[in-house]
Amino acid sequence: MNTSVRLILAGLVIVALWLADQTFYVLQEDQQALVVRLGRPVGTETRPGLKEKMPLVDTVIFYDSRLLPLHPGPEQVILGDQKRLEVQTYTRFRISNPLKFYQAVRTLTQAQVQLAQLVSSSLRRELGQVPLPVLLSTARTAVVNNIQSEVILKARALGVEVAEVRIHRADLPYETSQAIYDRMKSEREREAKELRAQGSEWAQEIEAKADRDRTVILSEAERQATIIKGDADAQASRIYAEAFGKDPGFYRFYRSLQTYQQSLAGAAPMLVLSPDAEFLRDLKSGPAAKGGK
Repeated sequence: MNTSVRLILAGLVIVALWLADQTFYVLQEDQQALVVRLGRPVGTETRPGLKEKMPLVDTVIFYDSRLLPLHPGPEQVILGDQKRLEVQTYTRFRISNPLKFYQAVRTLTQAQVQLAQLVSSSLRRELGQVPLPVLLSTARTAVVNNIQSEVILKARALGVEVAEVRIHRADLPYETSQAIYDRMKSEREREAKELRAQGSEWAQEIEAKADRDRTVILSEAERQATIIKGDADAQASRIYAEAFGKDPGFYRFYRSLQTYQQSLAGAAPMLVLSPDAEFLRDLKSGPAAKGGK
C-alpha cells in the first residue's frame, strides 16, 4: 500500500470521526438537552444515553437537571410597622422545561438574575404588610410560605420549578442595632445607678440599726455589770464584816498589810516617815496578841 492510499484512508477516518462527533452526543444522568436547528428549537432530551442529531445544522444545549441554589445578597426591607430589616434569602430550583427556559432566559445566569428579582419582589410585598413582631413569632412560617407560593407560580413562566424559598437571616440594620444597643446601655446604666442608690440607702439603714442595737446592748451590759458589781461589793462587804466579827485583830492587821502594799508599791525610791508614826505601828510591832487592841 503506497503513501497516497494511506493518506486517503487516514483522511476518511478523520472525516468519519468528525461526522460521528457531529451526529452523536452523550446525555449524562444529571443533564437534559435542548436541540436547536438553525436557531429554532426542535426537541428536548431528558433520558440519559447516546443520542443523535443532524450534523452541522443541529446544536445541542445542555442544562443541569439537579436542584440548583440561589443565594442573593442581603437587602433592606421596610416592614408594615415602618421598621427596616436586612433580609437574606436562599432558593432552590431546577430547570423543569428546557424549551421554555431557552425561550425565556436562555442562560442560567440570566435565570438566576430574574429569579432573584422575583424573590425580592415577593419578599418586599409580603413583608411590607406585616410588623416586626410577626417575624419573631410562629406566624413567620405562614409569611415565608406565602412568599414561596408566589415565587413558584411566577417562576413557571421561566421554565423553572422552585422547590424552596426560605429566609436565611433577618437582622436589623447596623445603625438601628447600634441605636438599640445605645438605648439598652443607657437604660441599664440608669438601673445600675438606681440600684446603687437603693443599696447605699439600705446600707445606711442597716448601719444605723446596728449602731442603735450596739448602744442598747452596751447600755444593757453596763447595767448588768453595775448590778453584778454592786452585788459583788455587797457580798464582799458582808464577807469582810463576817471576818472582822470573827477576829478583829487579824482583820485589822490584814488591812494594814494591804495598805502598806498599796502605799509602798507606788511610792518613790525613798519614803521619809517619823519613827513614831501611827502608820508604822504594825510594821514595827507586828500583829497584836489575840484579845488585845
